[in-house]
Amino acid sequence: MSEQKVIGISESFFVRPDYKTALDDLGLTSIDAVFSFRAAKDLAKKNLAPFRSRLQFQIDSPPTTLFLKRYDRPPVFVQLRNWLAQHARLSCSFAELNAANQIAGAGINVPKVVSYGEQWGIFFEKRSFIVTEKIPDAESLERKLPDCFAGPTSPENLKGRRNFVAQLAAFIKKFHQTDYRHRDLYFSHVFHSQSGQFYLIDLARAFRPIVWRERFRVKDIAQLYYSAPGSHFSRTDRLRFYLKYADRDRLAGKDKSFIRKVVNKAKRMARHNKRHGRDAPFALK
Repeated sequence: MSEQKVIGISESFFVRPDYKTALDDLGLTSIDAVFSFRAAKDLAKKNLAPFRSRLQFQIDSPPTTLFLKRYDRPPVFVQLRNWLAQHARLSCSFAELNAANQIAGAGINVPKVVSYGEQWGIFFEKRSFIVTEKIPDAESLERKLPDCFAGPTSPENLKGRRNFVAQLAAFIKKFHQTDYRHRDLYFSHVFHSQSGQFYLIDLARAFRPIVWRERFRVKDIAQLYYSAPGSHFSRTDRLRFYLKYADRDRLAGKDKSFIRKVVNKAKRMARHNKRHGRDAPFALK
């Protein structure tokens, strides 16, 4: 995705021209209309902050599913934290838009941005929104792995799994080479299409850290490690992933140190989730 080409309907509402008619038909012609919009599926979840809302809806031209994220009067401490992470005074939605454009510019697949907008007070954000398109013919790795992971083990399936692990590692490596860190890099946020393309979604927290860059790299890889189901990914698969990701033929001392940090981080996540009655995917057999 290259930087989005949009038209400004007002100073607080922007839309891609090829989606304007479809949004007009739903009455989505202003930021006020966006925040009063209810004709959609509510994607609320337990840990969603009260100032955030997520909706899913359909349009007919072009026929597709769209996702709407809204931020209504985010707390000042949230805004200040975002500005520090983004190194700029950006609204919550524009922070995600900026990350998406930067990451896409480096050749990483991300969802298409259809519309966005923001409204400011004297200094702080009042509200903002972003609308993205559902990735066509793709599912998250949490929901669906390639067919080579299904059924009995065979030489053909093993070859397919190794190729998949190598491709995933190359994709994550390319993402980290942008110096961005996702901070929520679970299998639920990595999509894989029928044509074999990878995508990153949910970029609201993605940023380029000035300090602690390695700390956040460990966190990203630990989240992948944690969410890769133990029933499908063996220790050998995980080692193959790391060797490809790090462009190594064998492990050096610094690699072993990095892997220990990743595994220890994943174990801490598992202990935390166990206390809350949740299993750790990587530990399931």
